[in-house]
Amino acid sequence: MPELRFISDPPTEAEALDAYSQAVTSVAEKLAPSVASLRVSRRVRGGRRLDGGGSAVVITPDGFLLTSAHVIARTDGTGRASFIDGRDHEFESVGADPLSDLAVLRLDTNGLTAAELGDAEQLRVGQLVVAIGSPLGFGGTVTAGVVSALGRSLPVPAGRVVENVIQTDAALNPGNSGGALADAQARVVGINTAVAGLGLGLAVPIDAGTRKIIAALMTEGRFRRAYIGIAGGSRPLPPRVATQLGRSSAVEVVEVVDGSPAHGAGLRAEDLIVEVDGVAVETVSDLQRLMAGDLIGQTATIQVVRGGSPLSVEIVPAELTT
Repeated sequence: MPELRFISDPPTEAEALDAYSQAVTSVAEKLAPSVASLRVSRRVRGGRRLDGGGSAVVITPDGFLLTSAHVIARTDGTGRASFIDGRDHEFESVGADPLSDLAVLRLDTNGLTAAELGDAEQLRVGQLVVAIGSPLGFGGTVTAGVVSALGRSLPVPAGRVVENVIQTDAALNPGNSGGALADAQARVVGINTAVAGLGLGLAVPIDAGTRKIIAALMTEGRFRRAYIGIAGGSRPLPPRVATQLGRSSAVEVVEVVDGSPAHGAGLRAEDLIVEVDGVAVETVSDLQRLMAGDLIGQTATIQVVRGGSPLSVEIVPAELTT
């Protein structure tokens, strides 16, 4: 006969944990050993050094960590990384990409617990996410919330933006930068990067584009981008052209940088860029994604609409320097 329990009996510990609590607890237990607290020093005016911190996520058992580029900016690329089990190791920077705000570090150790990287492209607004990092120096701190918006833009140096940034209401504070933003399966879907305001945080997504950046930083120490030298914005296509191409917008050239590849190729203000090497361009982010390193020094064909008429322009992109 099953044991009888009265309504007035206090709930068991398992019953007291609702589904939300169980999900957050599970993520914390699985992922916290993979998140390090970083200590760095920055040079300031007068030759003094200012101590700071951040977080990082272990991505390989043999010592590669992922963090935010701004965490190690203006440092000598070294510091200390500590874990919740008490281990403490010196790290050195392998490479940083300020235009995505990502950096890769290396510890001279093995046997680390690597986090599983997820896919931010599968996220939905309202989905549970858990942030783990070292806000204000308190290592292993866990907060939870939801994806409050997707597709945000994060301004970075050189007038560029990181696209498809994740917005969350999980509490983030100084020191969370470089830490993990994870889904309910403890897969890292973002690297926390900024506090956007009261109750709003931003994270660089882990997706196909950022995986390429991470791989390049691990193997080459940098991520190369092509550069054509324009400022532009998304604009509607003329109705006739829109009907012909089967899409509604393109990138209008607002300004051409003197001496740039675009200037040499004869691109002009008010040109509408519709394709690069046969790939459709509708937004500035489309154009940025196409400026991959393998285009550097190679002839590319840009299709534009000038004065309502199509025009083909040959261009040789240069390497973007920051």
